[in-house]
Amino acid sequence: MRHKIVLKILGVMLTLFSTTHLPPALVALWYGEDGYLTFIMAGSLTLLAGAACWWPVRNFQRDLRFRDGFLVVVLFWTVLAAFGSLPFMLSDEVDIGVTDAFFESMSGLTTTGATVLTGLDDLPRGILYYRQQLQWLGGMGIIVLAVAVMPMLGVGGMQLYRAEVPGPVKNNKLTPRITQTAKALWFIYAGLTVACALAYFAAGMAPFDAIGHSFATVAIGGFSTHDASLGFYDSATIAAIATLFMLLSGINFGLHFAAWHYRRFQAYLADPEARVYLLFVAAVCAVAVATLVFMQSYDTTSEAVWHGIFQVVSVGTTTGFTTSGFAWWPTFLPVMLIMMSAVGGCANSTAGGMKVIRMILLYKQGRREIHQLIHPQAVVSIKLGNKPVPNEVINSVWGFLALYILSYVTISIAMTATGADLVTAFSSVTACLNNLGPGLGEVANNYATVSDPGKWLLAFTMLLGRLELFTLLVLFSRSYWIG
Repeated sequence: MRHKIVLKILGVMLTLFSTTHLPPALVALWYGEDGYLTFIMAGSLTLLAGAACWWPVRNFQRDLRFRDGFLVVVLFWTVLAAFGSLPFMLSDEVDIGVTDAFFESMSGLTTTGATVLTGLDDLPRGILYYRQQLQWLGGMGIIVLAVAVMPMLGVGGMQLYRAEVPGPVKNNKLTPRITQTAKALWFIYAGLTVACALAYFAAGMAPFDAIGHSFATVAIGGFSTHDASLGFYDSATIAAIATLFMLLSGINFGLHFAAWHYRRFQAYLADPEARVYLLFVAAVCAVAVATLVFMQSYDTTSEAVWHGIFQVVSVGTTTGFTTSGFAWWPTFLPVMLIMMSAVGGCANSTAGGMKVIRMILLYKQGRREIHQLIHPQAVVSIKLGNKPVPNEVINSVWGFLALYILSYVTISIAMTATGADLVTAFSSVTACLNNLGPGLGEVANNYATVSDPGKWLLAFTMLLGRLELFTLLVLFSRSYWIG
């Protein structure tokens, strides 16, 4: 383990992160709020901590090994979440403790969207903007942004990219150089954000809300500047815009790159994962809308249609926006939506969940096992897009599923030990492990009533889901430290 290079990278990243306190400070100044001093203080403390990490090892030059990348990624998210909680703790208007502040910061950076804050409509604009910005920075992963500046550190960035980017296949690069890949991803990410903000503004949102909600939409985060989330606007047009950009953000960003760079828009329909993703969302939308109309859950059919489609897309992409909420929906719908979040979006997107590509591979592997029961001597290969999938990828998917189920059950049982009822415990773990946010029971609206031990456990669960299990759990392996 090369601790010096890990410390050097962490120091530079903290230094860079300290600059993100400037925009919310300017927002606070713009609206005449005294809270700008909170962000200046928090940014200064973060800068000093980064300098303290970097200065002693500033002249150390070594390549970053792949195994070091795991530690850097985990430290990066946990340390940033800790320093990201400073504005919440230092703010007089928010008035929350260390546990709630860390929970809110981790929820923002992991784009989970679970919140402990209430009375959002009355909070200072600086704090509201900061929450949205946290999700935007965490959406694509600050590590990917950091990869673009790795040459300044004298180390390679591919180890970080492979350790952080979600999905079962992590070695494919969009461009020959990893730095160019990171920049390409962020140009697409920023472009979608700008387009989303302009669409929200054209639909009637105030500029501040349009920017804030565009951050959360493209990041698939779900934080809002209002307690009622997007239901505050009661607008089918705004819901339609959110639905479109949530769907786009749940698609592999590599497909966005191919479509725009090579002007090949058929790439979306040619990709098997994107096709299954869209068909799956459409099928659940049809079931939800039909049930809502049949049960007369809304006053009119049109309301049932747009509320149903919006909420399914929001939960299915693990965004977590709400209009009228879904916990009160009739029959099986709330449980169906919560379980739907386990699938999530496509690999290499900002969505959470297990990812559609893993579900496809599991389905194909199941079909192969059934076929070989009937024809034991047959040699059947699994193909994705007419290309055979290596057996090691299939094995890793099975391993991921086993680890996911084990983690889910273990953490859910642990949550019940903190005093949560069964519905709250299992739905909160589902929501946090899939980076969804809203759950059922006591966490349908917010997580303020969860006990402090429960919040720390759920914060760990958010990180576990964001890093897709392996990146975090590998640090608990004895072989990682002595191998």
